[in-house]
Amino acid sequence: MAKSTKGTVTAFSPFDARADAEALRKAMKGMGTDEDTILKILTSRNNAQRQEIASAFKTLFGRDLVDDLKSELTGKFETLMVSLMRPTYIFDAHALKHAIKGAGTNEKVLTEILASRTPAEVRNIKQVYLKEYEANLEDKITGETSGHFQRMLVVLLQANRDPEGRVDEGLVEQDAQVLFRAGELKWGTDEEKFITILGTRSVSHLRRVFDKYMTISGFQIEETIDRETSGDLEKLLLAVVKCIRSVPAYFAETLYYSMKGAGTDDDTLIRVMVSRSEIDLFDIRQEFRKNFAKSLHQMIQKDTSGDYRKALLLLCGGDDE
Repeated sequence: MAKSTKGTVTAFSPFDARADAEALRKAMKGMGTDEDTILKILTSRNNAQRQEIASAFKTLFGRDLVDDLKSELTGKFETLMVSLMRPTYIFDAHALKHAIKGAGTNEKVLTEILASRTPAEVRNIKQVYLKEYEANLEDKITGETSGHFQRMLVVLLQANRDPEGRVDEGLVEQDAQVLFRAGELKWGTDEEKFITILGTRSVSHLRRVFDKYMTISGFQIEETIDRETSGDLEKLLLAVVKCIRSVPAYFAETLYYSMKGAGTDDDTLIRVMVSRSEIDLFDIRQEFRKNFAKSLHQMIQKDTSGDYRKALLLLCGGDDE
């Protein structure tokens, strides 16, 4: 069954919300800002504690902590600190709202969140979205996407993946054959078969299907998806397959490519580091080290700078070299 995962940020003890609020106010009051104090406090408290600090901050000073952070800090460091302050329950809904608002849709964010979250998490995201933004997430997404990419997103949004249970080997064989016939054996590809099977079967069932697929076809399912599909659909199907195999390995790869090569995709780096810090960032670090022959810590060290780097390294919580 599902292994338990481990984050890098846990509840700080002994915790004193008022003392933290006072230290933060002092760090931002008057001329100049003490960034060091801000980043040390915010990266070492968990999200629930940060909300208590914000509440104490308002009680003591009649000021909004997030507004103060926004006016005192700038750039990527500001984005990171403000992201850390966003309540956990609204984090994903907020990211999706920003991915589909304005000109152009950020397919990367839709893919990352909907491929990696559990059905329970997706149901929660939909409820929060409706409550906070008074809009239906599915309607918003279908309004901004099209084709098989849109259909796969809609399937994932239904959050009706089969529950974990005994794996039926007969159905495993059948699904593997169906995928083989829908892809490698067919002139053109029957994308719908991929969408239905990858979007609705249980995780343990699909892991067996992938093994069986390899036996039948001589290919990894990823190779077939790569050859038979393209564009946003390809990226989404691959993300789903990777998350079925291992969510931490998927995020390790996401982090690696956010920093590899020229320039850094800071939005992705921040989103993943913050959203996984209390869930499985420790496991992501292990996968990173195993798959990329360097530690996440080293790569952040090399790729970022200043207070932004300091804060990310504290969230990372250790070097696995």
